[in-house]
Parts: sequence; structure tokens; C-alpha cells
Amino acid sequence: MREALEEAKKGALQGEVPVGAVLVHENKIIARAHNRVEELGDATAHAEVLCLKEGAKALCNWRLLDTTLYCTLEPCSMCAGAMILARVGTLVWGAPDHRHGAHGSWVDLLGRPHPIHQLEVRRGVLWEESGALLKEFFKERRSSGSAI
Repeated sequence: MREALEEAKKGALQGEVPVGAVLVHENKIIARAHNRVEELGDATAHAEVLCLKEGAKALCNWRLLDTTLYCTLEPCSMCAGAMILARVGTLVWGAPDHRHGAHGSWVDLLGRPHPIHQLEVRRGVLWEESGALLKEFFKERRSSGSAI
């Protein structure tokens, strides 16, 4: 999760909402990403989705069985759906997202049984650090008048 936090910090430095993700397979990081929504002008360029794409390339397989995705923020419904479709084995997330979270903060897509694939989920890992990074980012944005 600390590696995912480093990715989130990279995103913040580039003016992105500081969310980072790291995908691990057989105890090795095979993909890492941070949000690139602003850079790419693409609302789907979330850290998790970008990381899943890189992971699929690294494994030469879209099925990411036996992988663990570490993400600094509770995934949104788009990202949660992508994780289910990609067959991620385990998700570990940090801070809750009360506006978009899809593991119970807004809706619960990951806590319900899915007919094709069920992820193991651990929540709240390093949530203080993840949450503080987000709070500081948005505090700066509000004080500078920047929109996100």
C-alpha cells in the first residue's frame, strides 16, 4: 500500500486527484498507476483502470487471477466493475470515498455475491495517510480557486 501511496503523490504533483494503485502477482509489483484524468482528458483514466490494463499486458492475459490490487481510495462503481471483469483476486483499499465508493460508502457492488467472480476485499489499510493526502489536495484546490 505504501507503493500505491507513492503513486498517488505522483498524481498530486501533476494536478491529478491523488489516487494510486499497484498490482501485485506472485509477490512482485507488475503494474502501477495514478489518476491521469486531467492529463488525458478522460474520465475513465482512474488509477485502478490504468493499473489493470498494465497488469493485463504484463501477464499477457486479461484474467488477473491470483493478483492483489492495492488502491489508496475505495473504488468507484466503474473501477469495481473493472476489477470484477478482470477477475482480480484481492483488493486492498485505503480511504473511503463517500461520494463515489462502491464498497459500501455510496453503493456496495463488492460486498454482494457476483455470479461470475467474487473478490476478497480488505478495507481501511493506511486510511489515515490516504485520507490526509486527499484532504490536503482538495484544501489546496479550494484555496487556490482551482476546479476538479
